Amino acid sequence: MRRPEPRQVVTVVLLAVLGGLWVYPFVWLVSASLKSSPEIFGRGLNLLPEEPVWENYARAWTEVGFGTYFVNTLVITAGTVLLVVVRSALAGYVLGRYDFAGKKLLIGLFLVTFFLPEGYTIIPIAQLTDQLRLLNTHAGVILGLGAGGQIAATLLYAGYFRRLPKELEESARLDGAGHFAIFFRVMLPLAWPITATVVILTFLFSWNVYLLPLVFTLSDPDLRTLAVGMTVFVGERGTDWSGMAAAAVISLIPVIAVFVALQRKFVDSIAGAVKQ
Repeated sequence: MRRPEPRQVVTVVLLAVLGGLWVYPFVWLVSASLKSSPEIFGRGLNLLPEEPVWENYARAWTEVGFGTYFVNTLVITAGTVLLVVVRSALAGYVLGRYDFAGKKLLIGLFLVTFFLPEGYTIIPIAQLTDQLRLLNTHAGVILGLGAGGQIAATLLYAGYFRRLPKELEESARLDGAGHFAIFFRVMLPLAWPITATVVILTFLFSWNVYLLPLVFTLSDPDLRTLAVGMTVFVGERGTDWSGMAAAAVISLIPVIAVFVALQRKFVDSIAGAVKQ
């Protein structure tokens, strides 16, 4: 058995240390969720609670209403992901496969709007949603989050569709398929690695977004999302840190589950982009 080289040993040790530093905040969060608020700050960085306080999760889920916030976030996130995938894939297909007048100008405008902060557009989006009578509704939040430019997702699809051979479309047309049949039955299934990437990125964004759901649900607290609901732990007389930590762990579980389920496709799409 060949002994590892000193350079390899040093590399492994450094990566292990960096990995530990990267994971430590999450481990600390889980530990804090099982402590009382005084114990969180009284024992410093100690990760082992004296006695696990499982009631923190029950209090966060029932008393504070995080069960309702969880369902709201799940509905809004699922609707946003579906809307973004369909819109971005359709727009990327057109940009990647067809040439038309003003195409470069359109892409340039896309790139300009990509750098606009969310705060600059929240007022017109809220006004438009109010005119559609969709404020304080799940549909309003979904449209507000998913009906924007989604430039990164659109360009990812455009770059992928541009590389696919034209013979795929020609064969489908010979079989009598129309534009939408070609897109949904041939092109979109081939773009599954990009779709997985867009799903992960959009899921993370819509699951954790704060400003737009806050504005759209101000007059109806029952429609709050998890990110907005975190504010209920901050009161006039103090902050329920242990309850907030438990709520944060609850909110992270779906994110981790989605990433674990789609990580292989996500890595494949990134590797393909690097090769290109």
